[in-house]
Amino acid sequence: MYWTVRIRRSLCAMMAAFLSGILCIAVGIGRTAAKSAETPSEEGVSLPIVMYHGLLKEEKRQGAYVISPDLFENDLRYLKEQGYTTVVVQDLIDYVKDGVPLPEKPIMLTFDDGYYNNYLYAYPLLQKYQSKMVLSPIGRYADQDSKEETLHANYSNASWAQLKEMMDSGLVEVQNHSYDMHGDGKKSKRKGAKKMDGETTEQYAEALREDVQKMQDAVTRNTGFTPTTFTYPFGAVSKESLPILKKMGFQATMICESRINTITRDPECLYGLGRYLRPPKISSEQFFTQTMKLKE
Repeated sequence: MYWTVRIRRSLCAMMAAFLSGILCIAVGIGRTAAKSAETPSEEGVSLPIVMYHGLLKEEKRQGAYVISPDLFENDLRYLKEQGYTTVVVQDLIDYVKDGVPLPEKPIMLTFDDGYYNNYLYAYPLLQKYQSKMVLSPIGRYADQDSKEETLHANYSNASWAQLKEMMDSGLVEVQNHSYDMHGDGKKSKRKGAKKMDGETTEQYAEALREDVQKMQDAVTRNTGFTPTTFTYPFGAVSKESLPILKKMGFQATMICESRINTITRDPECLYGLGRYLRPPKISSEQFFTQTMKLKE
C-alpha cells in the first residue's frame, strides 16, 4: 500500500512537472508573440505617403497638381477596402519617441498649399470615410483669404477659421509650409526655402528662421497648435536648412521624393520623408499598386 501510494505520488509529481513545463513553454511563446506584436522589427515600419494639392470638379482645370474630388474619394475608399489606416505626423512622433504602436498598414495623406477646395471637397470626404490628412498651408495666403468675404474653389486658400475647424475635428493636422517662401525661382530669386546663389549661410539662416517662425506663430495663434513638421515648398532643400529647423524644434520634414519611408525608433528617420505625387487620370488601384507598389 505504501509503495502504491508513493508511486502514485511520483506519477502525479511527474505529470505536474510535465504540465508545468508545457505551460511555461506556452506562456513563453505567448510572451514572445506579444513582444513581437508590440516591438517593431529592426527593419522598421513601412510608411507610404501620398502628396495631393488641389481638388476641382471641372476636368479642364485638372492637371499634374489638381485631381477631381471623385478620384480622391476613390482613393479613400480603396485604402479602406485594402485595410490601410491613415496616420498623421504626431502618430509617427508618438511611435518613435514613446513606442505607441502604429496600425498594421499605415499610410499618410498630405495636402500642400492649403487651398480652399481642400476644405470644400477633401474635408467632407475625410469625415465620410473617417480618414486623416496632413495639411500644409502657406501662411501669407491664409492671412490674405481670411480677410475675404467670399472664397472660390478655383483660386482661394482656406481661411484660418476653416483650418481651425478642420483641426478641431481631429481629422486634419496642420503643418508648416513657410509663411512666404513659395517662389518658383523664376519670377522670384529664391525657389521655395532653398538657399539662394551668393547668399551667405548667416543670411540664409536669418531669412529661413524669420519666415518659418512667422508661420509657426500664425498657426499657433489661429489654431492653438504649434507645427512639428516643415513641409519644403517644391521639395527644394538646402543642406544648411535641416540644422536650422532642428534647432527651431521641428521633429520632422517632408520633401517631394517618390519613395516609401521606413519608420524606426530613430528620430532621424522622420527627416526627409518622401512622398508620391498623386497624378490625375489613373485609377486608385493603378496608382497604389503600380506607381506606389503597395500590397493589396
